[in-house]
Formats: sequence, structure tokens, C-alpha cells
Amino acid sequence: MENTQELIARLNQSGKKLSKSHRRIAECIVQHYDKAAFMTASKLGQYVGVSESTVVRFAAALGYEGYPQLQKALQELIRHRLTASQRFEMTSDMDHSQVLAKVLKADMHNIRTTMDEIDIQVFEAAIDKILQARQIYVLGLRASAPLAQFLAHYLKYIFPNVTLVTSGISDVFEQLMRINDEDLLIGISFPRYTSRTLEALEFAKKRGAALLAITDGPLSPLHSVADLCLMAKSDMASFVDSLCAPLSLINALIVALGQRRRQQVAQYFDQLEDIWSEYKVYLGKGSEA
Repeated sequence: MENTQELIARLNQSGKKLSKSHRRIAECIVQHYDKAAFMTASKLGQYVGVSESTVVRFAAALGYEGYPQLQKALQELIRHRLTASQRFEMTSDMDHSQVLAKVLKADMHNIRTTMDEIDIQVFEAAIDKILQARQIYVLGLRASAPLAQFLAHYLKYIFPNVTLVTSGISDVFEQLMRINDEDLLIGISFPRYTSRTLEALEFAKKRGAALLAITDGPLSPLHSVADLCLMAKSDMASFVDSLCAPLSLINALIVALGQRRRQQVAQYFDQLEDIWSEYKVYLGKGSEA
């Protein structure tokens, strides 16, 4: 996948060899890429003042199979740079009657794309890394915090050695002070990426710990730092982060780990059920609401 500099260079250089209409499109994308990346070919054409077919031919002239491929490259380019206000603005003209269907379809698309693109070998290697770790640290901040909490919650049913790293009373570095080369840090971050998550991974790496990242793609800053990277799509339908695909991936990871530790988990749940029943943790037969 081309990086930011390559795409911008391609667009900037396109004016030397493209028609007048194509140059107008290129100039518009370079100057307003945050808006253009989420426009359809028809809408971009209207914005620039050219036909939809001209926009499609422009994408082909840049070497893309079609406009969707150009649009995807633009979205990958700017997704992690979008501010909350830009995210909100890109869907401000969405018809209210379309919101439910559009958001649900976007989440379905994210899960489907994640399933199609997941590297099974990396998934299996991630399971092995978790099973081998002396101590498992799970880190996710801001919008990724619920994902980290969910993962850590269920990992504690499988392993006795799980630590959730949070942005609470103590700093994340204090919580990682004892991490070493026998341990694993699972770092979770999606656009907009938090600088503290990346710093925590780099801190753990200096101490020799293994690093597993759960993020959205090869352009993520976590990708180049981690030893293994599980990727899930999080393309947003608005300013709200789409966490359906990341959560589904985490679900699969937990289920796979549970199967590998089946006997231990079964024994642990038998003990837990006795405790839950004795202290009426969950509503059940004969319980009062």
C-alpha cells in the first residue's frame, strides 16, 4: 500500500500530464483531501464542476482500477488525521432516515472486510504469544479503552496473569514498570491513535517484552513497532469510532484461547459458578429482581 508521500506526490505531479479537467480534480483533492476522500465520484464531480465519468477517468489516469480504489487510498491517507469536527462534518448532510441503515451496513462491511483480509497465520501466532507469556498486559486508551477492558476481562477467565493498563490514578509507565522479556503487551489503538499508546509499546519494547498490536492497518503507527499485528477495519460512518470489527476480532481471539486452555477454563468456571450462586451475582431461578 502506498504511503502518504507517494500518494500526494502522484497527485501533485499529475498536473503535468493530465487534461485541464483532471488537473482541477487533482488540485481539489490535494487542497481538500479530508472532504474529497469521502465523496462519491458523482459528488466530487459536482464539487469540482466536472462530470462523474471525468472523475472515473481521472482515477484510471492515476493508475487505479477505478474510482473506489482511489477513494480507498485517500481514506487510508487521512483517516488517522481526521479531527472530531471533520468526522462530524463529513456526515452532517446525511439524511436522518438513512442513519440506521447506513451505520449498520458500514459496520457489516467492516466485519466482512476484516474477515476477508485477516492473516490466519498471524492470528495463530498471536495465540501462541499469549499462551507463552509470563505476564499479559493489555493496553487501550480513550476510545480503545472499552476494547482493552473487554479483552482483559475475558482473558482473566483463562489466565491468572493478566494486567489491564489504564489511564487511571497511576501513569501507564508506572503500570508497566515490571514488564520484561518474558512478558507480552497487547496494545490496542484505532484512529485517532493516541500518542501514549505508541510510547507505551516503545517503552515495553526497550525492556524486551513481546508486542502484539490490535489496530486498523499497515499505516497504523503501531504496525511498525509491534512484533505481531492483528488488523480490523474501523472505518467510521460519523465521528463515532466503529468498533464492531475490532470487537469481533477480539471475540475470536478469546474463543480460540479458551479452546486451547479448555480444561483449565472449565475447572475455573465450575468454581466461579459456585461463588456466583452463593453470592447471587446473577439473576437466576428464584432470584428477586
